[in-house]
Amino acid sequence: MTRRLIQLFIGLFLYGIGIALIVRAGIGVAPWDVLTQGIDNHTHLGFGLITILLSGVVLLLWIPIRQKPGAGTLLNAVLVGPAADVGLWLLPANLDLWARILLFAAGLLLIAVATGLYIGAHFGPGPRDGLMTGLHKRAGWKIWIVRTGIEVIVLGIGWALGGNVGIGTALFAVLIGPLCQRTIPLFAIRRPAPAGQPILEPTP
Repeated sequence: MTRRLIQLFIGLFLYGIGIALIVRAGIGVAPWDVLTQGIDNHTHLGFGLITILLSGVVLLLWIPIRQKPGAGTLLNAVLVGPAADVGLWLLPANLDLWARILLFAAGLLLIAVATGLYIGAHFGPGPRDGLMTGLHKRAGWKIWIVRTGIEVIVLGIGWALGGNVGIGTALFAVLIGPLCQRTIPLFAIRRPAPAGQPILEPTP
């Protein structure tokens, strides 16, 4: 349990730092972060606070699809935003293009590692991932259809509000899935199986 908790908190903190790296890269951010930036452009509440508020709204959408949050779900909702704010405070803006490309690459890899860490701790999915898997289970739609549909909607709203859409947005959409497919089994913690059942290793 101690190792799982440590891995969870490290994963959530690194996830926020990864978001900050991509935001500071300035070549386009992930769809949900486009929405966060768009809302911030009009409300000036701050990136971290809006991330928390959006997580709360997404959790409300769990109710009709009968998803149940875990401890990791709630911690994800309240910790990733402040961690992103820490990263934005530490990282300078308006860097040269070559430096921003490096920031983007580092942020993408860090988010993939962080996803493997927090999911591998087995405390429940984040609000956005849980919405995706919940709709998949309730509606029977294929997971890629659900994910694509959600991200197209939030991307469109965020873009309309002035969020940063660019080549980085497309690269994130294309690369994050394959990267997480590697990191999730890599960092998954084995848990004891119920009596009489074999322990199954995570598979890619």
